[in-house]
Amino acid sequence: MVRVEVAARRRSRNQRSSVKRNAPAQNRRAQLHPAQNHPVQNHEVPGLRERKKARLRQQIIDTAIRLFRKQGYEKTRVDDIVKILEISQPTFFRYFPSKDAVLRDVGKLGFECVAERLKSELSTKADTTERLHRLYHDMALEVEADRPLWKAVVLSGAMDPVRSPEVRGVEGVAVSRLREILAQGQVRGEITSLFPVVHLAEFMEALYHTVVRQWTVDLTGPHKLTERVDSAVEFFLRGVKP
Repeated sequence: MVRVEVAARRRSRNQRSSVKRNAPAQNRRAQLHPAQNHPVQNHEVPGLRERKKARLRQQIIDTAIRLFRKQGYEKTRVDDIVKILEISQPTFFRYFPSKDAVLRDVGKLGFECVAERLKSELSTKADTTERLHRLYHDMALEVEADRPLWKAVVLSGAMDPVRSPEVRGVEGVAVSRLREILAQGQVRGEITSLFPVVHLAEFMEALYHTVVRQWTVDLTGPHKLTERVDSAVEFFLRGVKP
C-alpha cells in the first residue's frame, strides 16, 4: 500500500511539472485554435442525462395514471398532465406520442405479471381445472381492485398487441406458457385433443379479455369481475372436456 501511495505522489509531481512546462505551448495553441479550447465532457454526463430522462418519463406515467384514476381516462387531457408536471406539450410528446401511449408500460407490466403467474402454475402439480380457475380468478381480483386504471388500459388498447406492438413480446411469452399448461392437460387426458393447443389458448385468452373489456365499461349486471371470470373459465373448461 505504501509503495502505491509513493508512486502515486511521484506521478502527481511529474504531472504538475509537465503541466507547468507545457502551459505556454498550450496557451499558444488555444489562441490559435479557440474552438479546441473546451474542456472534455465527463463521460458520466450522458448517464446522468439518461437518468433524468428516465425519471421524467416515469413522472409522466405516474401523473397520468393518477389522473386516469381520479377523473377518468376520457376526461384526462395531455394538457392536464403537463400542467401538473410544469412541462410543455412538446416535452411530453418527446416521450409519448399520445396519452394512449403512456399506458403501454402498464400493459407490458400486466402481461409480465400474467407470464409470471403462468410460470408459477406450471411448477405446481395441480390439474388443469384448478390451475386455470386459480390463475384467472387471481388476475380478475387485481383488475377488480383498480377498475378506473384498467378501464383506461382497455380504452387505450394498451394490452392489445394489434394496437400496441410494444406488448407483443411479453404477450407472446404469456400465451406460450398458457399453451404449455393446456398441452400438459391434453397429455393427462384432462383436455380434449380434438383441437390444437394453439387454438385452445386463443379461445381462453379471447374469452377472458372480452369479459374484462365488457366489465370495465358496463355497469349493468354483476359488478364483480371475479364472478364473470369464474363463469367464463368454467364455460371454457366444460367445452374442452375430452
